[in-house]
Amino acid sequence: MVDDNSSSNKRRTVTIADVANASGTSGATVSRVLSGYEFVKESTRNRVMEAVKRLGYVANLPARSLAGGRSRIIGLLVPNLDNGYVGTIAQGIDQALASANYDPILYTSHRHPGKETFYANAIANGLTEGLLLVAPQVLTTYLDSLRERNFPYVLIDQTDATENSNVVESTNRQGAYEATQYLVKLGHTRIAFIRGALTVQSAKDRLQGFKDALEDCGIPVCEDLILEGNYQQQNGYETTKTLLQSGESLPTAIFASNDLSAFGAMDAVRECGFSIPEDISIIGFDDVPQSSMVYPKLTTVRQPLELMGKVAARMLLERIGCPNLPPQRNTLDTQLIIRDSCGPYPAQRDRIEQA
Repeated sequence: MVDDNSSSNKRRTVTIADVANASGTSGATVSRVLSGYEFVKESTRNRVMEAVKRLGYVANLPARSLAGGRSRIIGLLVPNLDNGYVGTIAQGIDQALASANYDPILYTSHRHPGKETFYANAIANGLTEGLLLVAPQVLTTYLDSLRERNFPYVLIDQTDATENSNVVESTNRQGAYEATQYLVKLGHTRIAFIRGALTVQSAKDRLQGFKDALEDCGIPVCEDLILEGNYQQQNGYETTKTLLQSGESLPTAIFASNDLSAFGAMDAVRECGFSIPEDISIIGFDDVPQSSMVYPKLTTVRQPLELMGKVAARMLLERIGCPNLPPQRNTLDTQLIIRDSCGPYPAQRDRIEQA
């Protein structure tokens, strides 16, 4: 015979009141402890958390939201999880949210436009109080809907042509301009550029900075050396290998519009029998943690990725508290980080060695 009273199917859901009774506190005190409220005695906090563990209490976010409370959850939509770019931005977001007793819930679009639109709308219709989007691609399909609902969101490393969005970005055009100028000062005039996906504004800005620097230095822009890219390492490898095996006049330097593409380019250069930077110099963009670990260490343009995440999270929380604030655009400075992957143009190197 089965005892219905002891059946796991009949177990009653543990409530905050149960935790309060078990810990000898009030429901309000339990809520403060579970929300991370700082001004609770350590002994009281320990009693509450011991009761939570013993009873197996799990917060019911839908019930809390329906009761008029806050979920204290923020949606984070990223393109993928395969690189330090997203991870470093997410680290900054997590730190800022944690200090405000908020938690992120992560969604990955895998750079699929349909998934990006679906998740953006799903987040706005769910329990989250706001949305952070890292380098999103398809904006027009859902931003109008978010604005109509007055749902708080912030774009990171992307802009909105309507200028009606909250944005955190860096000086992408200027960073690319300075990197290109650096290569020219080293004597390079035949420079290949691996661009990013042009659905992202940062990719357009970096390409424009590259072109502007060449023109200002009196070097014609060679469209044959502007390679189609998508910010992925495999693409950087394939496009570079195709270029080096094409039989055309080879570049003496390659500027990849992000570090992942630069890593792929480095692999292709070595596979084709060339040395870095003796034969071909390579420069990237972002300064992800791996940039200082590859060989040779990658010269790159540093975006303050962690800071971008922190600023975006703080901006979003500000808008959750004050929904009628006007859109804000926060642009952070980039910095050229010189390491080992760039060297003088070979003819210039000969003169340096003979001097």
